[in-house]
Amino acid sequence: MQEGNKILSNKFGYRKMATPSTLCCAILLFLFPLQFMATTTPSCPGDCEPIDADDNDRFHFAQNLEFLEAEFFLHGALGKGLDAFEPELAKGGPPPIGGRRANLDYLTRRIIEEFGYQEIGHNREIVRRTGGIPRPLIDISSQNFAKLFDKAAGYNLDPPFDPYEDPIKYMLAVYAIPYVGLNGYVGTTPCLKRFSSKQLVAGLLGVEAGQDAVTREWLYKKGDEKVEPYDITVVEFTNMISGLRNELGKCGIKDEGLIVPKELGAENRTTSNVLSADPNSLSYPRTPQEILRIVYSTGNEHRPGGFFPKGGNGRIAREYLYNDQLRGL
Repeated sequence: MQEGNKILSNKFGYRKMATPSTLCCAILLFLFPLQFMATTTPSCPGDCEPIDADDNDRFHFAQNLEFLEAEFFLHGALGKGLDAFEPELAKGGPPPIGGRRANLDYLTRRIIEEFGYQEIGHNREIVRRTGGIPRPLIDISSQNFAKLFDKAAGYNLDPPFDPYEDPIKYMLAVYAIPYVGLNGYVGTTPCLKRFSSKQLVAGLLGVEAGQDAVTREWLYKKGDEKVEPYDITVVEFTNMISGLRNELGKCGIKDEGLIVPKELGAENRTTSNVLSADPNSLSYPRTPQEILRIVYSTGNEHRPGGFFPKGGNGRIAREYLYNDQLRGL
């Protein structure tokens, strides 16, 4: 299995190297205290670097992912979404497309149900502190996930991937979501100006990281199992999904599957990779541009699609769409 995983890893260019983005972000983190004192926001040119935005805009951007997680978890565990619990949090936004109750065992359902309730709390707190945004149109249909997994595999899976079919497929679909939000919070933290904003992002990041860890551990225990009816193991699927996200993000290696070449393992001493982290075992950051490229599944922050057929909401996401229209693309 490891040999196969190395091939997959090589396909997506897994290697240890310092990218311009990594070096720039390291410099930003070092200089952050001075920038904070000057009440300026870190930024440097390029598609992989932080953008200029105020704290509320950053949380509004993150809420797009919080809505996505809430709807997928609640529908998967309970067959109903945010509108059944606190509809006012959606601020009149449209209901999601294609969500339904998944065929889960008791333990997995309890985990996902808890995740769903956590996401209600996350949305409530963002709304309370920043006013929030209307829920964007979200596609959590089996057809959308099938397209995502086809793209990750590099060919059309037969039959199409259906996350609601069984626990393993559902948890692989979960693998594809919270980690991106985690990356976003890591990336936005150095850019926040207010102490209250840093306090909020710390609380959100802690739970998002926990959700990702639980998901990865659940899948790691089943790593060698074939995902029926495909001749692909759980580990191989995680490597393909992580590889696709790196490819769509276009800013280097910031995502790793459950088994990696030893040079990517913690301290270069292990091929197991229960947690995805950089060479110093720190969480990878992503910018809003990178996140949009991934969740849109287009590799282009100006081109909506994937989980957000009409794009995300909030100033940051909408400006990327508006700028695209201005360019006549």
